[in-house]
Amino acid sequence: MWSKLILAGLSLVVVGLVGAAVVTKRQVERRTTDLVDGLLSAPSLPERTYQVADLDGLPGPVQRYLRRVLRDGQPYVRSLRVEQRGTFRASEATAAWRPFTATQHVTVRPPGFVWDASIRMMAGLPVRVLDAYHDGRGVLEARLGGLLPVMTGEPGPKLDEGELLRYLAEAPLYPTALLPEMGVTWTPIDDRSARATLTDRGTTATLVIHFNDNDEVVRVEGRRGFTRADGEIEDRPWRGYWRDYAERGGMWVPTRGEVAWVHPEAGEVSYWRGQLHTFAYEINNDVGSPKEPLSAPGPSTTAAAPN
Repeated sequence: MWSKLILAGLSLVVVGLVGAAVVTKRQVERRTTDLVDGLLSAPSLPERTYQVADLDGLPGPVQRYLRRVLRDGQPYVRSLRVEQRGTFRASEATAAWRPFTATQHVTVRPPGFVWDASIRMMAGLPVRVLDAYHDGRGVLEARLGGLLPVMTGEPGPKLDEGELLRYLAEAPLYPTALLPEMGVTWTPIDDRSARATLTDRGTTATLVIHFNDNDEVVRVEGRRGFTRADGEIEDRPWRGYWRDYAERGGMWVPTRGEVAWVHPEAGEVSYWRGQLHTFAYEINNDVGSPKEPLSAPGPSTTAAAPN
């Protein structure tokens, strides 16, 4: 009698837990969908195309880069959807690399992105990561199995700045976003680097951008809020590397990248290595690419990547 009641009670508990898990998963899916829908509902850019004259007054390496990656008459990018795959690890040099797949949506006015990733962890368990900058606010969440929270970025100015910095660092994927018309200001440094600054709704992100001999962006450097093991957030150097340029959407963009923190003791530690594919641009409300392809003046060279 009692055993039957206990079993019946356990069955109800299991059913309740399963039901709660289903509801939670649907809520997470809905949150991601709502972020993407909100991102893509922004007003369209005015009909505008890049002209070489737009580069007047920019630092020399920036002018050479934009002439390299854009053709005269290139329409401005409104949005991008890009698929990614690669490996990811915690930000310690001893952590194991784990495979991931991701879909990223980006808009350029206002600037924003949603990175929806699945990282395969131990025993095949996936961690679902939502990393976003939307409506002037940063979002960072990770859930084991898409359900159990394992990490949440603390809302506030540091997170907002870090996510806007990521948007700016990834702008070589949608290079019309680096034109002066899109709000980026450039400060000269030397013949192979310049400082890019972008302000959005009170948040400012600044990066030093380095160019190679082929006039491509190969390294970006800035400072982001790093969450230490004790939960405290401190500014640390942060670097990104771009390589393997190819024509996508009528533009010359990188198809591989790597991202690293610079730790006080361990030095540079990479935590993301990815390949980008299936680029889908929306240009003045038309999905596709310009008819006239860019010419490739020579083989792409790359910067030395962290080990």
